[in-house]
Amino acid sequence: MTGGVPLNPELRPPWLAPLVENVDRVPHAYRRKVPPELLAAVTGPGTADRPGRDAAVLVLFSGPHADHPAGQLPDEADLLLTVRANTLRHHAGQAAFPGGAADPEDAGPVATALREAREETGIDIGRLHPLATLERMFIPPSGFHVVPVLAYSPDPGPVAVVNEAETAVVARVPVRAFVNPENRLMVYRTRAGRRFAGPAFLLNEMLVWGFTGHVISAMLDVAGWSQPWDTDDIRELDEAMALVGDNSEGPL
Repeated sequence: MTGGVPLNPELRPPWLAPLVENVDRVPHAYRRKVPPELLAAVTGPGTADRPGRDAAVLVLFSGPHADHPAGQLPDEADLLLTVRANTLRHHAGQAAFPGGAADPEDAGPVATALREAREETGIDIGRLHPLATLERMFIPPSGFHVVPVLAYSPDPGPVAVVNEAETAVVARVPVRAFVNPENRLMVYRTRAGRRFAGPAFLLNEMLVWGFTGHVISAMLDVAGWSQPWDTDDIRELDEAMALVGDNSEGPL
């Protein structure tokens, strides 16, 4: 139980078992892909004490519960993502897991993730099974201490944009779209003269990069779903964002 909301890892389907049972390995897989300077800012000494608001995001996998052996990804499996509105102060236009800042009434990060997901996507949280929480991380640009909450639903029902001022896109993206090597690339930004690159995913409606891209990449590794991809395909962020939409006829 996390903050009053129960976690039920036994409710995961067999195909999610390798990820759920090895969720403690996700931070290590994440760290292997984050530049040392950026990693120090996110998880280094003192980050837990930095001023900032608590937050949580919902990492929701959906798909059939049975008929797939452990680790074998079903074609129907998907992952819930949003694209933030271009008018927002932080992370405008960025693909992200649904989530946000904790409210005083929230009974911990699981409750925050579920509430925020309902507010952003209209999802019926009664259909969702929280399975596990990932390591709490500090996100320097927004100043949030974020806990990713891993959850599963055999059928989460309809989702949609609830508030266009906050969210531009809500989508259940096939997990195979993230696995597909043709959708993968590296994206970099330059800060204070340093170039920081990380794994990204170029999909039909979105470029998934930054914190969200790192977490998805790490989960694919831990679950055993990753396939070899071209890590030498490195694009500047604006260049990569300009490609969104050009991939509409490309493979998922």
